[in-house]
Amino acid sequence: MIPQEEWQSLNDKLDRLAEMIENRNASDRDAEWLESEAARKLLGVSSKTWQNYRDQRVIPFSQIGRKIYVNRTDLDAYLRSHRIDEVK
Repeated sequence: MIPQEEWQSLNDKLDRLAEMIENRNASDRDAEWLESEAARKLLGVSSKTWQNYRDQRVIPFSQIGRKIYVNRTDLDAYLRSHRIDEVK
């Protein structure tokens, strides 16, 4: 038998974990996925550079068969991380 206090603590943790998983799944459902060509054009890079990015895993992507898909939020994060601020 598990003491009531420990059982309640474990149950609360499981509820929080279930909520975190549910929230993550909801954000994935709302994600905008771009095909490879659209992502390449958005970044303004050549086909070879885009291939190098994928080979080096610079930007996360998904592949189904021969089709490549990129999450728009991953592209935005990449662009933000390479932003050059103005000179003051």
